Amino acid sequence: MSILSPDNALLKQAEVEAEQVVSLLRIAVSLGLLAIFFLAVGGNQVAPEQYLHRQWVFAVATMLSYLTMGIVAFWMARSGRIRDWMVWPLVTFDCLFMLANTWVGLENTGLPGELTFILPPTWMVPVILAFTVLRFNPYLQAYCVAVIAVGLAMLSLWQPEEITPFIAQRAGTLLSGPPNIVRVTMIVFGGVVLVVAAWRTRRLLYRSIAETQQKANLTRYLPAQLTNRLAVASLDDLRRGERQNMAVLFIDIRGFTRWSQDRDPQEVGRYITDFRSLVQGCVDASGGMIDKFIGDAAMVLFEGEDAAARSVTCAVALEQIMADWSRERQARGDNAVRVGIGVHWGEVFSGVVGDPQRLEYTVFGDTVNTASRLEQLTKQEGQTIIASAAVLQAASVAPASEEWSVLPAAELRGRSGGIEIFGRGMGAGRA
Repeated sequence: MSILSPDNALLKQAEVEAEQVVSLLRIAVSLGLLAIFFLAVGGNQVAPEQYLHRQWVFAVATMLSYLTMGIVAFWMARSGRIRDWMVWPLVTFDCLFMLANTWVGLENTGLPGELTFILPPTWMVPVILAFTVLRFNPYLQAYCVAVIAVGLAMLSLWQPEEITPFIAQRAGTLLSGPPNIVRVTMIVFGGVVLVVAAWRTRRLLYRSIAETQQKANLTRYLPAQLTNRLAVASLDDLRRGERQNMAVLFIDIRGFTRWSQDRDPQEVGRYITDFRSLVQGCVDASGGMIDKFIGDAAMVLFEGEDAAARSVTCAVALEQIMADWSRERQARGDNAVRVGIGVHWGEVFSGVVGDPQRLEYTVFGDTVNTASRLEQLTKQEGQTIIASAAVLQAASVAPASEEWSVLPAAELRGRSGGIEIFGRGMGAGRA
């Protein structure tokens, strides 16, 4: 089952929201420019020259088209019609809009390319770059920078000629009050968009940190391998569960109840903490997951590729780890540690049970019961590990060549007929 990680899901949601925000800002920029334009030139009582008149008409037409584009893009984003690939043409439109306005300005005024950057449309660059920042896509940002840089470089090399008094007069007009007001306005708009981008980035980071903390808290109560699955699936899906083949391992400390009687609670707590820490480390190294700790016992699950082989590897490693820990304790004058381990392979039901106030991931079925009873059988048979023939066969383990001994077929409670089993760790003794 393919699962979308929470981080990617959060980023996808942020990208959809970004298109709505960019569209609204595009509308706001268009309306703002129209308002500033009419305020700047509306009070001019002197009839403009013909080239200025054409420039004003074109400016109004392009701002209205930009407004229309913003409205259409917002409608598409709001209605869920925006797709990932559409972001690229939208960014291209923003870049070409600015470049086309600049080119028309050069053509209409007769200015050479060297004076490209005195034209007000070039001051849209900060706004366009800020729009792209809102989309959290570095490749898109690099593309936007490249298009703008190449376009402006080409325009600046267009129609090179000397600066004549005629050109100087028109350049002076473009550096007068109204165009400068437009430039300042574009800087303000660019700053506002960057403020919005910073705010959205901060909010996204905060949400990501909060979800990471929630996930960390969740792993204290659930196997770490399940947190992503439980975070993205619906409650109905989790309750529906699934049937699959798993290896199930049980490990239990022998004689713990008798040893813990009249012991200091802190000493008992340290003992169990050390035991669980060793089991957790071994299980993690084997790619398993601890379903639950039950006092001095643990239930461990192995699923996926090579699950059976990993369960057998884990059982053998636990045998060695517990033996080493026992020798360390005895060297300090503490009691020896003896454990029983049962491993079985077969079909289980896995899923979540409980109500929304308290959910629990669980695995149950005959495979679980069998693994538990094999662990209990280690005491009777004097073995450290008892594994079923099913798990050894699934793990491609040859018992005779890997220190496994054949044990009498076990008649387990709740099962009809005997089950072929193998033992390891003879001489562990009965507790």
